[in-house]
Amino acid sequence: MAEATTNGLGQHALHAGAPAAVARADVHQEHPIKLYLVVWAWLFILSTCSYLVDYFGLHGYLRWSLILIFMILKAGLIVAVFMHMAWERLALAYAIILPPVLVLVFMTMMVFEADYTLFTRLAFFGAGP
Repeated sequence: MAEATTNGLGQHALHAGAPAAVARADVHQEHPIKLYLVVWAWLFILSTCSYLVDYFGLHGYLRWSLILIFMILKAGLIVAVFMHMAWERLALAYAIILPPVLVLVFMTMMVFEADYTLFTRLAFFGAGP
């Protein structure tokens, strides 16, 4: 076995004749800076919209719905671009994205179940003192 040699990209090969094969296999894709600037601009816009929800004094379900929508959109952008999930295999994306979606589904089911339980208690036990 030959000594490890540098192939010009700062990477080492185990065989003297293999630098070209290693160079092709280890080349990674770099994304243009424009992509990151566009995502940064969208994050700024979504953060401004989230701030405006409080500024305009929205209340109730509209307020919390908008805040959650803006939060999910910002988290999605960060995970997709800055954590490079947009370029990962589909199985890995499902492993990361599917559990939070299922948590939201189960939370929605709990909200409906809580209302049903409350209405059942009111029907059988009355409104209370």
